[in-house]
Amino acid sequence: MSFARILQEIVDQCPGALGAALMGSDGIPIEQVASRDAGGAVADDVGMLGVEFGRVLEEVGKAAHASEAGAPEELSLRMERFQLILRHVDPEAYLVMALAPDGSAGKARFLLRRHLLRIRDEL
Repeated sequence: MSFARILQEIVDQCPGALGAALMGSDGIPIEQVASRDAGGAVADDVGMLGVEFGRVLEEVGKAAHASEAGAPEELSLRMERFQLILRHVDPEAYLVMALAPDGSAGKARFLLRRHLLRIRDEL
């Protein structure tokens, strides 16, 4: 199964999902999909959000390492116009999911965790 299919399945099953992207640790989007129902800049360019907010995930990783907390697995951000969830797949890749302000972050987190092994198998 392709990354696009897996990501589209996650987005389609999550209320309020705008889009999702699989990102390389270098900040380059490997694959991205948008919700079939949502429009706008956030849905159309989740990869760009992944680049920008991936830096935050990187800084959290440095702080976690310095405090001996272990590697971060997931980061959730809630902004005025959208929500983002970033989740590590492995040291070389992470997932980004964008949601509407009233989207179901709990369902998004569940779906990302549930499909994580399938994504790892594809890598």
